[in-house]
This record gives sequence, structure tokens and C-alpha cells, in this order.
Amino acid sequence: MRRATWCTANSLPKLDVQIRRTSIKIELDMISSRIEERLLRTEIEAPKWTIEEFERLVLESRPRVAVFDCDGTLWSGDAGYGFMVWSLEQGLVSRSTSDWIDTRHRAYRAGNVSEEAICGEMVQIYAGLRDQELRAAAAQYFNEFVRPNIFPEMVKLVADLRKAGAELWAVSSTNRWVIAEGVREIGFVEERIAAAEVRVEKGVITSELLDVPTGPAKAVALKRMGVPHPDAVFGNSLHDLAMLEMARCPFPVNPSPALIAEAGKRGWGYFKPKGSEGLDAAVNGE
Repeated sequence: MRRATWCTANSLPKLDVQIRRTSIKIELDMISSRIEERLLRTEIEAPKWTIEEFERLVLESRPRVAVFDCDGTLWSGDAGYGFMVWSLEQGLVSRSTSDWIDTRHRAYRAGNVSEEAICGEMVQIYAGLRDQELRAAAAQYFNEFVRPNIFPEMVKLVADLRKAGAELWAVSSTNRWVIAEGVREIGFVEERIAAAEVRVEKGVITSELLDVPTGPAKAVALKRMGVPHPDAVFGNSLHDLAMLEMARCPFPVNPSPALIAEAGKRGWGYFKPKGSEGLDAAVNGE
């Protein structure tokens, strides 16, 4: 009994201090956890603009140079992949080429082929065909499968910017044939398009790559074409982040979850066209 009394008598003050210290540490950890959770929530929460807010913000920024991504930004879906699949079904390339690019694209989706590599290869497969043939095929594909998915809000915005005298640029990792066909009727000129393309010699498509603007390469392409500091940039995925960061005014449109998170970290808002609600905004790799 004496030993038990001694143990209790001598341990209680130390134990009480330990309990208080442990309690304080737990409370501090909980406060820290709540702060971190709040900060994380703040980072990923970006304000969603209404169409009225979006149009006002863009037009009030008075951009002299406006740059647009295409797939997922001007229209829904991935026109580059869609055109590739459609062209294979139409028999535009040989069976062996078709099988090869299908295998490569499966490897890309598995993470074993880079975004830049697959976007280039999806253009190179048409080597040996006539450029005019691909232009006609792109026009047919766009009219049937992409035009119905153009966002009317973006068409109106582009028209308003043109009317205000803005210089319009289109940047995409999709092949140039489809992009040129798609943005021409919206109001872009072909000289201000940066897209995946190969050299054409005497009307025949070669396998020599000229450009594959995706990810940081989009920003590089703009600088190379004399647009180092665009006033406004519109994009929908992480592949557009580098050129969005170049802009005086970045405007995420129909953004993927990953881009929304990045927008929140940077204090950007975003706009979701009505036709994009409920659709997967991810494009090639996101």
C-alpha cells in the first residue's frame, strides 16, 4: 500500500502536466488541421462566372490580342482524336498504319507515350496523302461532328472581340486541317493559327513535323509567332496553363477539375458554357 501511495503521490503532478501538454498539443494540431483544410479549400475554390459576368470581364479588359484554345474551349469534345478515329474508319490510311496508331494511342492513354509525341504522330500518319484531300476530309468531319458542339456564347464573344478590333489567335494540339476549318467561320484567319502540322511539299503531306503546340509548347509557339504577351487567353485544361499564365487577363473556359484547382490557387475565376454542363471537360491526358 505504501508503495502504491508513493507512486500515486509522486506521479500525479507529472502526469497532470503531461496530460495538459498532450491536450494542448492535440488542440493545436486540430487548429492547424482546420487551418490547412480551410487553406486547401480556398486554393481549389475558383469563382464561377455567369455569362453576363464573363462577357463584362472580357470586354472591359479591352484586349488587343486574344488567344483561344479550341477543343473544349470553343467547342466541346476532342476534335483531334475524333477526326483520327473517323479518318481511320473512312480508310484514309492503310490498315497497318491504322493498327499502329491505334496501338500508340492505347499506350498514350496508359501513360507510356507523351502528349507531344502522340499529337505529332496523329498528324504524321497522313504522310503521302494530298493536302487538299485532308482539307476536304477535315471539312466534312467538322461539319458533321464538331459544328453542332460549338458553344454559342463563345461565338458571340469572338464576334464582339472582332468588332472591338481585337487580333484573334487560335492555338491547339489538334491537326491544323480541322482547326483551320473550324475557326475560319468563327472569324479567325489562317495566318493566326498555331496547330499540330507537318510540312507539305508540292501538295503532298510529309512526315516532317513543323509544330506540336501542347502544354508549355503553346506558349513557345505564341512567342515564336510574335505574341509574347497576349492580353487575353482562353483555355480549358492544364495543357493551356502555360499560355494562360502569359496573359494579362486569363479566362478559363469549360475548365477541367485540374485547371479549376490551378485557377483557384491563382485567384482566377472561370466560365462554363451552357452546352458544356454535365460534360467531361478533359482533353487529351487530363
